[in-house]
Amino acid sequence: MDQINLIKHEQFNRSATFHLETKLINYFLGDEKYTLQNKSKTSSDFTHNYYNKSYYDHDIFRQIWTKLMKNNLVDHPLHVIENKDIFKLSPFKELTLEQVELKEKVLEFCEEQVRNDAQAYGSLLVIEGEAGVGKSVVLSSIFNTIQERAEEASSPLYKTENYLVVNHEEMFKTYKDIAKQVKHLKAKNFAKPTPLINKLQQENKQVDIIFVDEAHLLLTKSDTYNNFHANNHLEELLKLARVVVIIFDQDQVLKLKSLWDGNSLDTLKKKSTYWEEYQLTNQFRMQANEEVINWVNAFKQKKLWPLPTDNNYEVKIFKTLQELSVAIKKRDEVVGLSRVVSTFDYLHKKDGETYYVKESNGDYQIPWNTTSPKYTWAENPDTVHEAGSIYTIQGFDLNYVGVVLGPSVKYDETRDEIVIDTDLYMDKGAYSGMNGIENVAEGKEKIVLNSINILMKRGINGLYIYAYDDALRKKLLEYQLVQQKE
Repeated sequence: MDQINLIKHEQFNRSATFHLETKLINYFLGDEKYTLQNKSKTSSDFTHNYYNKSYYDHDIFRQIWTKLMKNNLVDHPLHVIENKDIFKLSPFKELTLEQVELKEKVLEFCEEQVRNDAQAYGSLLVIEGEAGVGKSVVLSSIFNTIQERAEEASSPLYKTENYLVVNHEEMFKTYKDIAKQVKHLKAKNFAKPTPLINKLQQENKQVDIIFVDEAHLLLTKSDTYNNFHANNHLEELLKLARVVVIIFDQDQVLKLKSLWDGNSLDTLKKKSTYWEEYQLTNQFRMQANEEVINWVNAFKQKKLWPLPTDNNYEVKIFKTLQELSVAIKKRDEVVGLSRVVSTFDYLHKKDGETYYVKESNGDYQIPWNTTSPKYTWAENPDTVHEAGSIYTIQGFDLNYVGVVLGPSVKYDETRDEIVIDTDLYMDKGAYSGMNGIENVAEGKEKIVLNSINILMKRGINGLYIYAYDDALRKKLLEYQLVQQKE
């Protein structure tokens, strides 16, 4: 170290200093200019509501960042950093009281259970919560603290071998990017489930703790094509670790081979040495009122209610795909990170060709479901001209989301309900692994409805919708007209 930069202000106080330190750590991580050397923050994960907090949070912090940019100590303006996935999943984020309570519970669970002698199955902690309740943020914070303590000689976790697993390519990229920036995190400790299982089995080795983000994406059937020869990812992970902590949401399962029946998770709880569960409930992503959340949840249950009203969250229906695309581009110009996404109702192959999401009359189309090994989909500026799929966006935030409800999503006027035509859903991988499923038709419908629910809950500030089906589009537009007259 050959240079120290001191930040001071005549209005600083102890609470403000701790709070600003936390913000600087998060923004330095998102700026990606330096590798963070902090062992930990000075303050706790939770910052109380001290006097004039919003003034320090906005005015003073912006002054500090402007000076840092002027002196070439940082590279990116605040709004660019705030739209990065690496910033949103930062392990140094301030947590709510609910999240802090969960973090403390997980750390205590790990420290107690890791002492157990090796058993056939490790101990299991299940953390449940629907899309947008902040599951991945708290998991990122927990894993960083676990890895810090693994290097502390006084800690019960000293020299433990631990992994964070996620069966999702885009989130895996983000976690690896975070590992490059944070001192105690190493890329080798982040893995996908099948490669990690195969590696540990070949080494005949049991590790200490395995965390699983998006555990609902784990396989519940063998997948020999992708080198998984057992019957359940989670069961194999429980055999390979003293402690397994999973983030789970039954309503985010997207493939039949990942479909959990009512008993499968309970069976694994009983097999584990010891188990506990915890429920996260507070919605963080959607800055929407209860009426909007309930409307989306009702849609997942195939109910079409009148459009909700919220002065702080925009729900808007569009007559054409082109109008939706233009509106999202305008939002992206103003607030950034706004994208169109679609149900998997359009042809797509991994052959390097470009495929399209199309207007119902065929007059307009936009590129569909492109991926890059370098960037997460939403962070690539070119993707504002495209439509993403469930696989490019699950687990991530957008400021505004434009959802295309494709041909599989219909409206039955006589029954006044949403109808899912599962034959028109074109994610063929979603339907593989039907053996052993009691009601395949019900399973297929659940997967499509889950995907709609996930897409609709991506937007922080707004949800825009275009429906391919004429009857559904007409009904939604009718509801919008009624809402506008009120």
